Amino acid sequence: MPTPELSHDSSLTAKGTAGPDSPVGSVPISETFVSRQGEGRLTGLESFFIRFSGCNLRCWFCDTPYASWRPEGDRQSVARLIDAARQSGTRHVVLTGGEPMIFPAIVDLCTGLRESGHHVTIETAGTHDQVLTCDLMSISPKLAASGPDADRHPAWATRHEQRRLPIDVMRRVMDRGLQTQIKFVVDSPDEFAEVDRVVARLAVEKEDVLIMPQGVTPEQLDAARAWLLPWTQGRDYTYCDRMHIRWYGNRRGT
Repeated sequence: MPTPELSHDSSLTAKGTAGPDSPVGSVPISETFVSRQGEGRLTGLESFFIRFSGCNLRCWFCDTPYASWRPEGDRQSVARLIDAARQSGTRHVVLTGGEPMIFPAIVDLCTGLRESGHHVTIETAGTHDQVLTCDLMSISPKLAASGPDADRHPAWATRHEQRRLPIDVMRRVMDRGLQTQIKFVVDSPDEFAEVDRVVARLAVEKEDVLIMPQGVTPEQLDAARAWLLPWTQGRDYTYCDRMHIRWYGNRRGT
């Protein structure tokens, strides 16, 4: 699959009224699978995950490089994805990435999934907006330290910093009345002040703020919990573990 900057081509950004089986109504997908949701309010619920392949950011800690740094997969039609969700036998569907919101076909996908009776969660960094309806918008703003090493990836370090925190876009998504959770990945106590600033700029209720440790092993999560949990509780935010790592380890298809 071609891997240009945003990992999508003109057929994905084209406008029009083409149907769900047309090139416009398809997206690059790195994987689909059934697993338990490991993060956020719906932790523990069996869900069908649809992982879009392509991202406009390059977080240094990205645990799905096959959907961002080195995007893999094949194009699948909206109709095929809706049918796969039906056949999964699960009610909950999670659209994740990569960055699913950079693909216009997500609008038809959300519509079709909800018409089929599915509960739809979108996991996004909040850098792009699409006029759509879902059941839970899970926005994960990227903090200043999330960018790649500037010496090794100078172009991406610049792009990442320019794109990572468009507060106006996030506010526009939130103002649409969708149920929302704001999920921060925190790697160091040095990021505490920035989390508070972003929460204030978004004017989000504290009960909707989830704080999650950066880490890809249970040992790393436990070490971070020791200093992150007390701060989270002191701010009246919600601590959010990464349970899929504890259940399955850091591997694909989970």
